Amino acid sequence: MSTPESHDVRRWTLLTNHARLMLLIAKQPGIKIKDLAIAAGVTERTAQAILKDLEVAGYISKQKVGRQNKYTVDHALPFRHPAESDHNVGELIEIFQVLTRDKPAA
Repeated sequence: MSTPESHDVRRWTLLTNHARLMLLIAKQPGIKIKDLAIAAGVTERTAQAILKDLEVAGYISKQKVGRQNKYTVDHALPFRHPAESDHNVGELIEIFQVLTRDKPAA
């Protein structure tokens, strides 16, 4: 009989790094790439590549404010996959904002 400990466990999450970074930006539009990377558990280089993907696809826009960037998420854009394309990213952001509001303080 096999046990969970006897198998290699694949690590995965329900949200992609793209979704995770977009949610972080929606919460903190002025967040630095270094802090995004740390919060998402990716390298700064990966965070930069993801931000570029999101920007090229129109999900985020970037505005230079002094020496920093301020990001804006376009809440109206639909999910890219046909199975979810009847929903927009604003719905996902709202879900996480509600969950964060309802979360008891530690």
